[in-house]
Amino acid sequence: MAQTETVTTEASVAATKPDFIHRALRHRAFMIGLVLTGTMIFLALLSLFWTPHSPTEIVISQKLKPPSMSHWFGTDQFGRDILSMIMAGAQTSIVVGLIAVSLGAVIGVSLGLWAAARRGWTEDAIMRVSDLNMAFPVILIAILLTAGWGPGITNAILALGIYNISVFARQVRGAAIGMWEREFVLAARAAGKGDVAITFGHVLPNIISVIVVQATISFAIAILAEAALSYLGVGSQPPDPSWGRMLAESQKYIFFKPVIAVWPGLAIVLSVLGLNLIGDGLRDLVDPRLARRR
Repeated sequence: MAQTETVTTEASVAATKPDFIHRALRHRAFMIGLVLTGTMIFLALLSLFWTPHSPTEIVISQKLKPPSMSHWFGTDQFGRDILSMIMAGAQTSIVVGLIAVSLGAVIGVSLGLWAAARRGWTEDAIMRVSDLNMAFPVILIAILLTAGWGPGITNAILALGIYNISVFARQVRGAAIGMWEREFVLAARAAGKGDVAITFGHVLPNIISVIVVQATISFAIAILAEAALSYLGVGSQPPDPSWGRMLAESQKYIFFKPVIAVWPGLAIVLSVLGLNLIGDGLRDLVDPRLARRR
């Protein structure tokens, strides 16, 4: 009997994977987000080996040139190639997003699981600290760090990471509490398993989809926040290219040369849009109630 159940389970899992891929291919928003995000990642990886021009080379004689075969997106007020800067700026956005979200996810997921498993005063303490942390906007946290250690991409990553800790802790705690009340968890507890074994053996695997969706959305927010911090001068510093700083430097020329602001702004919009579409698509695909409608 046990062998039959095992075979049935494996067959259902095998049938689920193609079904997920089939539904993902039919999900228009998810596929659009995948294309936009894939393009951003491709440009970032390509810029590690090749860009049309050096993204940091200043050629004053070529400043504010319109788009041409030599400079597809034109040049900025310092004669730098805009396309090359956008490609290199994608590196900054991805690095900041990955590290900040990873930092927030590792610590936040751990705290959320701990709060859901222990409950009582432990849960209250973690959630109240989380509430206090979320009372400070990420930009304010970055400014406070800058006041102490100066501007830089490291402080931007720390500010975003600190903010994401509370986001993941609250999200995971809510999802994990629901799992602790399920029958299979109660059965595991009745079988003598401890809180740690139940958390990592039963609770965490069943909320991994929630964490993935939240990480995707937080990645989009991190890219937007990094651009905002660089725009304010507390994020990435020269000569490292940054979409936010490109916007800040182009605002003086917005009325007679708006194209130099259009390209970095468009890069930010499309990148954030792509990640949000992936997050929304994953939520639809992993939620059985929404999946049945498709």
